[in-house]
Amino acid sequence: MRIYPTFFRIVFSGMDAERAHRIGFALIRAADRTPVGWALRRFCAPHPALATSAFGVDFPSPFGLAAGFDKAGTGVLALTALGFGHVEIGTVTGQAQPGNPRPRLFRLVEDRAVINRMGFNNDGAAAVAPRLESARLGLAKRYGSRGRPVVGVNIGKTKKVDLTDAIGDYLVSAERLAPTADYLVVNVSSPNTPGLRLLQSVESLRPLLEAVRRTADAAAGRHVPLLVKIAPDLMDQDIDDVGALALDLGLDGIVATNTTITRQNLRTDPSDVMAKGVGGLSGAPLKARSLEVVKRLRAAVGDELAIIAVGGVETPEDVLERLDAGATLVQGYTAFLYEGPFWSRRINRGLLRARRTAAA
Repeated sequence: MRIYPTFFRIVFSGMDAERAHRIGFALIRAADRTPVGWALRRFCAPHPALATSAFGVDFPSPFGLAAGFDKAGTGVLALTALGFGHVEIGTVTGQAQPGNPRPRLFRLVEDRAVINRMGFNNDGAAAVAPRLESARLGLAKRYGSRGRPVVGVNIGKTKKVDLTDAIGDYLVSAERLAPTADYLVVNVSSPNTPGLRLLQSVESLRPLLEAVRRTADAAAGRHVPLLVKIAPDLMDQDIDDVGALALDLGLDGIVATNTTITRQNLRTDPSDVMAKGVGGLSGAPLKARSLEVVKRLRAAVGDELAIIAVGGVETPEDVLERLDAGATLVQGYTAFLYEGPFWSRRINRGLLRARRTAAA
């Protein structure tokens, strides 16, 4: 199981990061279409004892894959076969867009981190929606009504749409994608779309979330759990304000946190980091701050909202630490690039061991 880090070092570490991601993701999808995929599903499936629930949805494991890996909904079946209790698709925007110029994805291997300025490259809500509908049917066929992995959808603003028209742009995605989503996340915290983080202010966030909730529920003909994703760079008072707003609006939860624009406490040579340019930093360096935000949010919202913790998650111990700090669910992404396809299985096995030890 630990062969992959050596494989990464030999094959992927010298390759352009985005190209390596594209190749790796294609291999995961290809494997799922063969008998290997059937074996992987059995080998990686979370133990039933890990089942949990959040905002009225049942999850086969509290550990899932964060938005960013599958931006277009092309690999839901393959990724859930690897043992993730949920997969969050996106970020999807109202209109298709190519994202920022390449290169735009960079590894900081010494820090087990990644810098990205992808810019919400995706095929747009109209193209993604039928893929997700097909994936949901495929999951139902594979898993039936019990133990089905959950599919979340993360939506953001199209770059060329002005901030004054942002709500209408988000509503395009909400209307298209809510019927196929187990939950929706409003992303207002990526640093790679100019001005987007301004929407995190309570004054801007309230009308956006109210409108998305109304539109999503109407389009789906049911209540679609709605969460908002925030940045780790918010001031503590702003975190408290978002928590208060979420309570006031009756949101289902908060995702904490997105990538950071800071470059603190890195082992990588500062000149190398500078050469990568701007973008959001994810991975191990985010661990401490993301945990702080989770703790502060839980103190602010009590037990009334779900919190999905993401940022610097690498090991079963990291997942347990976040659950103990008040997270309802936990997501990872960057460590997946370094640890390989059996990463989620190792996380789930570690969680199961911890639960059995605690119960003994």
